[in-house]
Amino acid sequence: MTVAEAELETGFHETIEHEQRIEPRDWMPDGYRKTLVRQIAQHAHSEIIGMQPEGNWLTRAPSLRRKAILLAKVQDEAGHGLYLYSAAETLGADRADLTDKLITGRQKYSSIFNYPTPTFADVGVIGWLVDGAAICNQVPLCRSSYGPYARAMIRICKEESFHQRQGYELLMCMMRGTDEQRAMVQESVDRWWWPSLMMFGPPDDDSPNTAQSMAWGIKRHTNDELRQRFVDMTVPQADALGVTFPDPGLAWNAERKSYDFGEPDWSELKAVITGHGPCNAQRIEQRKQAHDDGAWVREAATAFAHKQKETA
Repeated sequence: MTVAEAELETGFHETIEHEQRIEPRDWMPDGYRKTLVRQIAQHAHSEIIGMQPEGNWLTRAPSLRRKAILLAKVQDEAGHGLYLYSAAETLGADRADLTDKLITGRQKYSSIFNYPTPTFADVGVIGWLVDGAAICNQVPLCRSSYGPYARAMIRICKEESFHQRQGYELLMCMMRGTDEQRAMVQESVDRWWWPSLMMFGPPDDDSPNTAQSMAWGIKRHTNDELRQRFVDMTVPQADALGVTFPDPGLAWNAERKSYDFGEPDWSELKAVITGHGPCNAQRIEQRKQAHDDGAWVREAATAFAHKQKETA
């Protein structure tokens, strides 16, 4: 390493230590850049793939109001994906290449979106639990050391908070309804609880990237810390809603002033993230089909841009 390179690396670490932001033109280690591209791309892919489970209900929403709410939410998720792809591009990533890596299985998206949504209660439970878990995970990212990522997360988190409230409001309405509606909500909660806990990733002892990401200021908390925060936040909400979680080990720990809870089935998480979840193949196939169907739009936009450049 040359003297100049050593000075650049020292400057990078001093920026991190002083809780300041790394910007796109700043020097950064290759490992920092690669870690950010991997994380931001996975996050962007998750927003885009995450449109599918709820989009499944757009044509079957039980009222015009619910359809409008769901349309707005799905549109928000598309926007989140675009913000994040733009953030990845500031690191030198190519958006088309990221999409190709997604549809060919070379990059991942959140495991939670590989589960089906057989009832309309799932729309509410996704808003409450899945978006609630996302908020726990993503609010600290507003203080991420990489500027474009942190700034994108500020708006994303505001919108995710609204989605979480929308989901909870839907469930409150259903819980004030018929016995069948209440049973539908409880059945959906039973299916989504454990996958929601797995959203935070494997336990800390089995999470190889966490320590370095935290040292670089990309992440602010470990997987297990975020999981505990989510449980502590969500149990009182479940009590107010009138539902229970399918975990016999869930209990208040007065000494820790926090909830004890059972261990998720990590073998299930491994199966899902390696492509063997209930809807993995379907999600990727639909994303590939949408990408192929939109080829003419991309070609037309590119041709228009070239034409504008030639006449400028």
